[in-house]
Amino acid sequence: MRGIRDARDMRALAGRTVLVTGGARRVGAAICRRLHRAGANVVIHYRTSRQAALRLQRGLEADRPRSAACVCADLLDHEALMTLVPAALSRFGRLDALVNNASSFYPTPLADITLKDWDDLVGTNLQAPLFLVQAARTELMRRRGAVVNIADVHAERPLDGYLVYSLAKAGLVALTRSLARELAPRVRVNAVAPGAIAWPLTGALADPKAQADIVRRTPLERIGSPEDIAAAVHFLLAEAPFVTGHVLAVDGGRSIVL
Repeated sequence: MRGIRDARDMRALAGRTVLVTGGARRVGAAICRRLHRAGANVVIHYRTSRQAALRLQRGLEADRPRSAACVCADLLDHEALMTLVPAALSRFGRLDALVNNASSFYPTPLADITLKDWDDLVGTNLQAPLFLVQAARTELMRRRGAVVNIADVHAERPLDGYLVYSLAKAGLVALTRSLARELAPRVRVNAVAPGAIAWPLTGALADPKAQADIVRRTPLERIGSPEDIAAAVHFLLAEAPFVTGHVLAVDGGRSIVL
């Protein structure tokens, strides 16, 4: 059965091109690997993780030559952001899907919020996805493509102390549903809402006691993995042709107990 499933995965996205923002590390890298295994050509966006992006590209192209590319851009720089879609088209001649994965995440208690926090968190989590879809719209419409936004379970149940992040992800969920209507019937737009996947290195959630409490209160009693998110993205791109405007929680049941 595993061999049959792997063969089907290899055909699912064959010949298609997918741009993944924040694709060099962690969840983004897992998404790139999963979609590449399904046959896609992958454009790996990064901002500062150049070496990680190049290592990932080399690894993917060892399996299938000329099937991956790296592109650098600061998503808060609108002119730089506008180079991503042309770069994908220049390299592979087409763009079939966009995965808006790149994200800033850190606490912003109300009393401490600055305009810099707002520009960073809203810029990466909401503004960049909007303008990237706008830039990719014509090509995605031509290809009857798809968009997957990486949201968060805290988009609908805000995380204490993370006010700007939570509202930015809430905006991303609203953007997902709005774009699903705006771009129908030619482009599907969905989101994946992760729960606890990879612990942050700083902030309250870096505390082992806080982490243990989250695991204890999660129905499946564990955190997820980047591969869990990658599998959900693969499903929405390759196996869900009648799904649009949907937010798929991949959180071990955490959202039902928050």
